[in-house]
Amino acid sequence: MSQYKIIVNPISGRGAGERAIPLIQQQLSSYGLEFSVERTERPWHAVEIAQRAASEGFDVVVAVGGDGTANEVLNGLMLAKEAGYGQCAMGIIGVGRGNDFAFGMGVLPGVEAGCQILAQGYSHIVDVGRVVGGLFPQGRYFGNGVGVGFDAVVGFVALKMTHLSGFVSYIVAALKTIFLYYHAPLVRIEYDGQVMNQRSLMVSVMNGRRMGGGFMMAPQSHNDDGLFDLCIARQVSRAKIFALIPMFMKGTQATQKSITMGKAHHVVVTAIEGVLPAHADGETLCEDGKQLAMELLAHQIKMVCKLPETTH
Repeated sequence: MSQYKIIVNPISGRGAGERAIPLIQQQLSSYGLEFSVERTERPWHAVEIAQRAASEGFDVVVAVGGDGTANEVLNGLMLAKEAGYGQCAMGIIGVGRGNDFAFGMGVLPGVEAGCQILAQGYSHIVDVGRVVGGLFPQGRYFGNGVGVGFDAVVGFVALKMTHLSGFVSYIVAALKTIFLYYHAPLVRIEYDGQVMNQRSLMVSVMNGRRMGGGFMMAPQSHNDDGLFDLCIARQVSRAKIFALIPMFMKGTQATQKSITMGKAHHVVVTAIEGVLPAHADGETLCEDGKQLAMELLAHQIKMVCKLPETTH
């Protein structure tokens, strides 16, 4: 029988991770699954637990939390794979603020849905991104996407909010950021032989489809096609940013002249003037970086996800 390591970030979602533990235990026991629960105690702890679990022979390592927890578990499993422990699958129980990582991986939010998906046991092999630069010159893996510019600052602002959560916090943070950050840096964007030099409000390098709990950066993205989906926005006026927000919520921004969409295996973003604030799966890469290089690693890890919809 499969062995599940449940890694819980107890402070995720303002304590939702800790509060979820009794229900997770009840649900997984009712499905007859064998599991052990371990809480994280510090940043990067989930990486260490996931690495150890893979080396100890667990079949599935499950991230309980938000995007940051999922990102750490992914990094732990990828590091374990580098060390020769590559058979362990990853699961997610999404109880965080945005749950964009889970969304992109085909995992429904909430404890009941997440546990049901684990019990069904369906999985497929997904791509993983790797970014080098900023605080991670040695590299960091990501599952959903890297955001450079406006959306990174929005995420930084949202994290500081103590009175709001979920998608609402990102909307309010976006409105605040429009007035704090709209002078975009001059950047060079190189991807698969193409080069763009422009003032870019935002560069999103996506393996998943959504960021910020509801902004569809790459609505056509597939996490198993061996390619990043790119969404690049050049600098526009404040009024235009306001007009673009609902388009990003619907995933219709590609219709605008200020938006460039693309696909690539490798992407390098370099600041010619100004700096690069950036995140990977919501985790800070840098606030004033100068260059970030991203590569897509095809078919890297088995992800436990919802059953594919069947057509009749």
